[in-house]
Amino acid sequence: MKSLFAAATGTLALACAAPAMAQNVEALPEGAEDTVFDDTWVSVGVGAIYSPSYDGSDDYVVSAIPIIQGKVGGVRISPRPGGAALDFVDDDSEGARISAGVAAKLNRNRASQVEDEVVLSYGELDTAFEVGPSIGISFPGVLNPYDSVSFNIDTLWDVAGAHDGMTVNPGVTYFTPVSRGAVISLSVSGTYVDDDYADYYYSVPAGGALPAFQADGGWDSVGANLLVGVDLDGNLANGGLSLIALGGYSRQLGDSKDTPFTAIRGDADQWMGAIGIGYTF
Repeated sequence: MKSLFAAATGTLALACAAPAMAQNVEALPEGAEDTVFDDTWVSVGVGAIYSPSYDGSDDYVVSAIPIIQGKVGGVRISPRPGGAALDFVDDDSEGARISAGVAAKLNRNRASQVEDEVVLSYGELDTAFEVGPSIGISFPGVLNPYDSVSFNIDTLWDVAGAHDGMTVNPGVTYFTPVSRGAVISLSVSGTYVDDDYADYYYSVPAGGALPAFQADGGWDSVGANLLVGVDLDGNLANGGLSLIALGGYSRQLGDSKDTPFTAIRGDADQWMGAIGIGYTF
C-alpha cells in the first residue's frame, strides 16, 4: 500500500510533509489501486494550534487554522504556515521528483494575540504578505517501498510594506505509512532572515521599558516537527475524513534569541502542538 494522509497535513503546515505525502499516493503504479488522488483532488478542513503568542514569546495562545490542499489541472496546492504553495511541475516520474512554483503566506508575528504587556507597549506590528519562489525534490523508496525523503526551500519577500524584508526557509521531511490507515512524518526546517526583517521584529527602540537593541539578519530559528495522521475508515487511499496530531519544537537563534523581547520577556525555546480534522474528495 502506497498512500497519503492528505487532509491532515494541511492543518498545520509547519511540517513540510505535504508535498511528499501527496506524491506518495500519486506515484502508485498504474492499475495497482484506484485512489481518490488519481486525478483532481482537494482536501479541506480545520485545525487548532497551541503555540507562542509571538516568535520568542513564553506566553501561549490557541489559534484556528484552515486546511486547503490538493491537485487541480496538474497544479499541486501544498500548505504553508499562514499560506500555500503552488507547484507547476506535474512530475509523476518513478524516481526523484521535482517541484517548482510559487509560495505565499501571511506573517502575523506580533500583529495580534500579544499576551505580554511590556512587549505590547511597543505596539502591534503590521501583517506582512510574503511571496516568492518555491523549489524542491523528493526521493521515494528510501527505507521501504512506501516512504520518501523530500527537500524544499521557499524564498519569500514581503510585498505588503510591513517588514519589507526577505526570508529563506529550507526544510527536509521524512514520510512513511505505518499501516494502511496511518502515517507519520518527521520534518526539520530553518529560517534565515535579512536585516530588514530582523530590524522590524527584533530591534528595540530606546526610551521604553526594555533595553535598546539593534537587530541584524542571520539564522532566525531551527526546529523539528512530528506529525501523526489517521484515516477514520482505515484506508488512506480513498479519501474521506482524517485526523492528525502534530507536535514541534524550535529554537530561536542569533538576534531573534538575543532581542529583549525574547531574552528578557520571552524564551528562545518554542513549543507547539496541534490537532485537526479534514475531508478529502
